[in-house]
Amino acid sequence: MRHRAAAALALAGALALTACGGSDDGSAQLSVGAAYMPQPVSDLAAGFLTITNDGDAADRLTSVSSDVAGQVTVHETVDGAMREVESLDIPAHGSLVLESGGNHLMFEQLKRKPKQGQKVSVELRFAHSDPVTVELPVKPATYRPTTGH
Repeated sequence: MRHRAAAALALAGALALTACGGSDDGSAQLSVGAAYMPQPVSDLAAGFLTITNDGDAADRLTSVSSDVAGQVTVHETVDGAMREVESLDIPAHGSLVLESGGNHLMFEQLKRKPKQGQKVSVELRFAHSDPVTVELPVKPATYRPTTGH
């Protein structure tokens, strides 16, 4: 009986490690972290987060929506200039960082101004992966993270 329990425990541990590793089917494995929105001071707001891809295939962030805004657009910043783009790449075994002063989300035509302490729900859509819904905590307008972005 003790041998069976040890074997079952070993199998469970091996399965758990497999689930944490890269994908075997050549697909993207996306997760989202470090998400936040500075409290808006106008009818626009920005959103920041990191999308990590632990999978063997690249993907692209293609669109974003939120019930707090009429439109959410994806922007890149190159040489200090911001411009809307159709998508942003998420490399295999890499990440896409959306940060202040860099690539980011723009919430336009705000239906309400979220306040510090609230959360804003956002749906991220990708070229190949299923959509992901993320809750962005609203931080002070002057918030700057000390780690991450």
